[in-house]
Amino acid sequence: MGRWRAAASILLNHLIKTPFPSPKSLSPKPLSSSNPPLLFRFTRHFSALPSPVSVYATDFDNGSPEFPHQNLGFVSQGGEEEEKHGKIPVKAYFLCTSIDLKSMQAENLSNIIPPSSRSSNYIALRHCDFPPDITGLGMKNKASCFRYMVVFQYGSAVLFNIEDHEVESHLEMVRRHASGLLTEMRRDDYTVKEQPLMTRDMQGGPDYIVLKTLDTDSIRIIGSVLGQSIALDYFVSQVDGMVEGFADINRAMEKTGTFTMDRTELIKLVGKANSNLADVILKVGLFERSEIAWREAKYAQIFEYLREEYEVTQRFGNLDFKLKFVEHNIRFLQEVIQNRRSDLLEWCIIFLLTIENVIAIYEIVRESSGVSL
Repeated sequence: MGRWRAAASILLNHLIKTPFPSPKSLSPKPLSSSNPPLLFRFTRHFSALPSPVSVYATDFDNGSPEFPHQNLGFVSQGGEEEEKHGKIPVKAYFLCTSIDLKSMQAENLSNIIPPSSRSSNYIALRHCDFPPDITGLGMKNKASCFRYMVVFQYGSAVLFNIEDHEVESHLEMVRRHASGLLTEMRRDDYTVKEQPLMTRDMQGGPDYIVLKTLDTDSIRIIGSVLGQSIALDYFVSQVDGMVEGFADINRAMEKTGTFTMDRTELIKLVGKANSNLADVILKVGLFERSEIAWREAKYAQIFEYLREEYEVTQRFGNLDFKLKFVEHNIRFLQEVIQNRRSDLLEWCIIFLLTIENVIAIYEIVRESSGVSL
């Protein structure tokens, strides 16, 4: 092998010293045995000797010397096209307060993805428009070639790789099994980018996450966090409405020194505040650790990153603070209403004692009148 490299080096030095042919010399001429060096001048410089290292290794990396920038446009176009196809849009919706997962699973049995954990508060569906002969050519393992929908029992639905004009048909599948439909549906958008050549399993960015591979477990993890986040938005808005209502009551009390809310309305507010807190903790499962994240570190990394990105813990802390404010106001108003009832009972007792005294005085006066007669 050393002899071959030495021969290649000698030939290369000879070719470098040989001047490049002028345009005139490039015109076709009959070949003759008397001028053998022209054979090399008329052809592109290359080594016919076998070597493990290419003599012109830079030709394919930087382009030819005559056209040093001829491939730049092609590379950028390919990169843009690859980035475009690597983006997977994610849309999260909160459209009701409860979804019957059993009936929905029975209706879409052919599209259900078998569960990979014991969690029963969601189902994952996969849709594909490719014919069977195409899906069999290695595409069945590539999640970005399909459309996914993760539906949660507490009312969230997260759609993956579904265009805007297809969203309504997928949400209609959910509405058929939903109860407590909201008058105004809540929505959040996110993006997943798939780059198989990444050295790390994931990388975060503003409103997107880059994954080395997007599989069904990654879809479940992303869907769970986005579903909890959009549901938390709804419950925060409900508590905000209660806080605003109590703020109006407090302002009215500041002006008039009293309030007009009766005991029944106050009890309804107590029930609403308690049910919102219970739904966030129990139904949404805001503090339950994903079983998939427990099994593999890469899913745990995605789970923790998204929870931090969406500030789930901080937002629940704000919700808890607002609920404590509502609870404080409810306790105060209950005491005021209780004092009102106590005052009413006291006045009733005073009235009854007054009547009793009047009757007693009447009896005394009548008896004294009878004696005098």
